[in-house]
Amino acid sequence: MIYTVTLNPAIDYVVRMNSPVHLGMTNRSEKEECYFGGKGINVSSVLKNLDAESVALGFVAGFTGDAIADSVRKRGITEDFIRLDDGISRINVKIKGEAETEINGEGPAITQADRETLFNRVKDLKDGDMLILAGSIPKSLPEDTYEKMMEMLSKKDVDIIVDATKDLLLNCLKYKPFLIKPNNYELGEIFGKDLKTEDDLTEHANKLREMGARNVLVSMGKAGALLLTENGEVLKEKAPEGEVLNSVGAGDSMVAGFVYEYKNSGDFAKALKMGIAAGSATAFSNDLATREDIMRVFENII
Repeated sequence: MIYTVTLNPAIDYVVRMNSPVHLGMTNRSEKEECYFGGKGINVSSVLKNLDAESVALGFVAGFTGDAIADSVRKRGITEDFIRLDDGISRINVKIKGEAETEINGEGPAITQADRETLFNRVKDLKDGDMLILAGSIPKSLPEDTYEKMMEMLSKKDVDIIVDATKDLLLNCLKYKPFLIKPNNYELGEIFGKDLKTEDDLTEHANKLREMGARNVLVSMGKAGALLLTENGEVLKEKAPEGEVLNSVGAGDSMVAGFVYEYKNSGDFAKALKMGIAAGSATAFSNDLATREDIMRVFENII
């Protein structure tokens, strides 16, 4: 089974404006939309769209948490969220107009007891399972939360994927994650360099492999992606052309597409192509891509 972890899920309240936002005054929106998720939930959603089952783990609180959990269940995804006693799951306000403005909520406080409850669920994973750790760690949790989960699974045959940034990612490498997925900018941030060429990206992705990552997938936006495998291969694939309508969730979709194909075929080259197809299909859509969208793009890549 595939398990995804979203420590701080959210409702994204998208407000579309046809005029500038005037501070200190009443503003009128043109349209509003709500999206329920977070990085791990996005991965679970795209996996479900590809007919792959997963279990969504994480924390929810209050009426917003109930709405997030209900949305996940309605998508046909199994959820095993921990319900917190206090606070509400966060609402992120995304104002889209001539300029884009975001106000992201902080989320509820997570206690030590709540964290231990999550750890106990992670401990139940079995050989052959996969765990996807995606996104940042909220302020109310210790920064080593991902590391603790990886440590408790270190003696099991569980493939772990980490989609995080900077020190949060680096600190996980000692546990030899199956896959990490920085984008090109995040890879440069890790090493404090402006990585301008594919050779630069390959060189520094390989450094992450030397530090412990078994496979390194670097997303490069319109330029596609490259994959350094545990077999010593360097695989590159260009992204298909299309109109980008939505960048939110594209990276999560890439992870889902990669995992889906690798689980099915064990073929890194095909998994890379499916990852690019899923990420691109979401970028070309207003929401997370459907199976039909993904397969249409995939066929054009191969």
